[in-house]
Amino acid sequence: MKSFPKILFIFIVLFSSFVSNAQTRNQRPIIKLENQKTRILFIVDCSYSMYGKWQSDTKIKITQSILSNVIDTLNGKANVELALRAFGHSQSYTLQDCNDTKLEIPFSNNNNDLIKDKLKGLVPKGSSPIANSLKAAKLDFPECKNCRNIVILITDGIDDCGDDPCKISQIMQNHGAIIKPFIIGIGKGNSDYFKCVGNYFEVNNEIEFTKKLNDIVNQAIYGSTCQVDMLDSYKAPSETNIPMIFYESKSKQPKYSFIHTMNSKGLSDTLEIDPLISYDIEIQTLPKLKIQDVNIKAGSHTIIPINVSQGTLVIKYKGKEQNTKPIGVLVKKKGERETLNLQNINSSERYLVGKYDLEVLTQPRLFLENIEIVQSSTTQIEIPATGNVQITKPNDSFSTLFVNEEDNWKFVANLSQKQLETISLLPGKYQIIFRKKNSTLTKDTKVIEFKIESSETTIITFENKNK
Repeated sequence: MKSFPKILFIFIVLFSSFVSNAQTRNQRPIIKLENQKTRILFIVDCSYSMYGKWQSDTKIKITQSILSNVIDTLNGKANVELALRAFGHSQSYTLQDCNDTKLEIPFSNNNNDLIKDKLKGLVPKGSSPIANSLKAAKLDFPECKNCRNIVILITDGIDDCGDDPCKISQIMQNHGAIIKPFIIGIGKGNSDYFKCVGNYFEVNNEIEFTKKLNDIVNQAIYGSTCQVDMLDSYKAPSETNIPMIFYESKSKQPKYSFIHTMNSKGLSDTLEIDPLISYDIEIQTLPKLKIQDVNIKAGSHTIIPINVSQGTLVIKYKGKEQNTKPIGVLVKKKGERETLNLQNINSSERYLVGKYDLEVLTQPRLFLENIEIVQSSTTQIEIPATGNVQITKPNDSFSTLFVNEEDNWKFVANLSQKQLETISLLPGKYQIIFRKKNSTLTKDTKVIEFKIESSETTIITFENKNK
């Protein structure tokens, strides 16, 4: 072992093997922790330095004693399986064997005594291939569709084989193989070395060692609770009935999906989720909100406040609409190009407080800007009901429709080659410029101006001959 300070560490890594057992391809069930199997792999450092004196005994003896006591507390625990891996116990440290790591007791039910017996017989001999042990640990977990895979590594130093556990941890976190590790250090020492690997905690005696290990095991077995308070403009948690998706911060994989709910007391309902994960939470408002790196405090109730001030936008026709085909409205944040929502006329939708631009998908397009949404209020927009123009023309022709805007003719659409065509238009002044396809004279162009009124039909006919 290299000449680093001889400090005892407990290194905890959570492997995430949660796989949905959804009934359908696009549905993920919400599974509470008590319904999941928790599998804990203990990895014990048996490098030569574990013979070193610490507190009341050698580090290996203290580790064997405390770990055995913790294993006793898990005996008979429902939905919990244990396994044991050790490293540095097969070859002398003089050989610097960086592959000296072995799964001693695989996962199975009721194997607590087997693990304790094997633990008692471990004799420190060799090196500290920490990174290689972490790599190997991923393969120690048999395939499982609904398991929480946790690794607890006990070591008195750092990797002495030249590998980088920080790099391995980050790669595995980014790919969703593990969650951010927890590290407990006894005494002062390698916090800078391990802070890139995961959450570092320092303890100074055997009592703290025992307490922290028990705390972490309890975190592994039991979930914690939280509530999401959706705040209005007055900072009151009054907003609700909004979908929210919890993602693992590192892997970006979805973990939980909920619709926010108020309980019978009018408070945000309590959620039971895994406390060993940092979350990115997406609130599916319009527009969407996202908060990153949310940590749930284990063993307590966490309140997550989010500003979700909303109002309602109602879009309706002014007058009777004769067109039965739904007409959509593109809703965008003021001054932005990205479409937030396609809202049909004669519907209502809730949006975050602010200003929006609307593009009504009529012919011609209708643009409405600076539409303000106010907290707990309804903003009503009335769109003029359309009218119809029925056009009869020869099959082979060129014909284009224009609308009069501020005494300028603006393009609306090129008409089809159909002999009879009906188009729904906003009220206003229009003209059609027409010429038969086989004509060789520009003067054969015909222009017809007409007016469209809401809920009325205008008939236009082009003669089927040249004059």
